[in-house]
Amino acid sequence: MTRYLLSLFGHKFVIVLLLLINIPGTIYGYMWYGSQLEQTPFMFLPFVPDSPTASLFFVIVLIALLLNKRWPLFEALAAVTLIKYGLWAVVMNLAAGLTGSHLNWQHYMLIFSHAGMALQAVIYAPYYRIKPWHLLVVALWTIHNDIIDYVFMMHPWLSSGLLPYIEHVGYFTFWLSIFSIGTVYLISVRKNTLKLEVN
Repeated sequence: MTRYLLSLFGHKFVIVLLLLINIPGTIYGYMWYGSQLEQTPFMFLPFVPDSPTASLFFVIVLIALLLNKRWPLFEALAAVTLIKYGLWAVVMNLAAGLTGSHLNWQHYMLIFSHAGMALQAVIYAPYYRIKPWHLLVVALWTIHNDIIDYVFMMHPWLSSGLLPYIEHVGYFTFWLSIFSIGTVYLISVRKNTLKLEVN
């Protein structure tokens, strides 16, 4: 039953539909970071817009699937970063509410859309052909990004209520990276994982 339900996402019509959702979402994501990017030193620019870059990796993977190709390094990048930043945004928005920030419709939109990002990563993992070395490269990229974010303080802007807890946010983010890498290994890399084909 699980195999059948997941196989539905291998139909090219569904992939095109997801592209029509993810491409505008990616563009909107980069626009969301516009003010922060204007203030970011040039050398740190690739490490600031975390969520839209994750969805950009996924867009590239979806295009490859439509072309009946596999680009496993991008698959690994998409899988790990979608889980990580999808869950991160959900937790940070909820935490903002718990620390006193008023949550408006934009916050709930971000919670819903980022939860969808993480779900996409899990759904498409059986279609990927990631090898251990791909995941190792992505692990280095992901941890390096955490260092840039919380040592050089290039992390996404947070609500004022979360700023006193920035060390906790950094600690949580590091372990979320480890969790995301481990999850992708379990569902996509290790032997005897479920493998599906696009049709």
